[in-house]
Amino acid sequence: MLRVGLTGGLASGKSFVGEVLAGYGCLLVQADELGHAVLAPGGEAYEPVIQEFGREILTGDGAIDRRALAARVFADPERLERLSALVHPAVIRRENELIAAFAARHPDGIAVVEAAILIETGSYSRFDKLILVTCTEEQQVERALRREGALESDIRARISRQMPLAEKRKYADFVIDTSGKKEDTVRQTRAAYDVLRRIQS
Repeated sequence: MLRVGLTGGLASGKSFVGEVLAGYGCLLVQADELGHAVLAPGGEAYEPVIQEFGREILTGDGAIDRRALAARVFADPERLERLSALVHPAVIRRENELIAAFAARHPDGIAVVEAAILIETGSYSRFDKLILVTCTEEQQVERALRREGALESDIRARISRQMPLAEKRKYADFVIDTSGKKEDTVRQTRAAYDVLRRIQS
């Protein structure tokens, strides 16, 4: 069983690369989706996060408003660290459960975990190999602006807080550049997959 981390900056094309790898038969685990699940009512982090950040972060139907929560933590490294300490262990537990179930069915399989800050949090060390997805900062901004409610100032602030790409490259076993056409991204992803398959077989 090969465990592969898939990371990159905001709106760099991680999800597209992950979907291509899933199409080749890899298990794709999206940490962001698991983060939504653990923050949902009944999720492991729901009550602890409300206790830490107050009921003002709730919507009318009792769900955590992720935008309101983000506004409280992203400009404050200490609060962001507290949030991470409440959310990340639950996300990692769920990741490990999904990977273990997949490994039981496919001992020679490849599990890919897509997450934005694998390197920053040190989580990259849990993986056998690391794929870094890159594009230009202007492309990140342009892509992120297509998301509902996105503001350019928020996007640029988030990018500025992430580790520079040049630094991330030092940790990566594979770098996939998504700044060109989709076919080019698919070709690079296939090349990385072929190497991973050879390692695993």
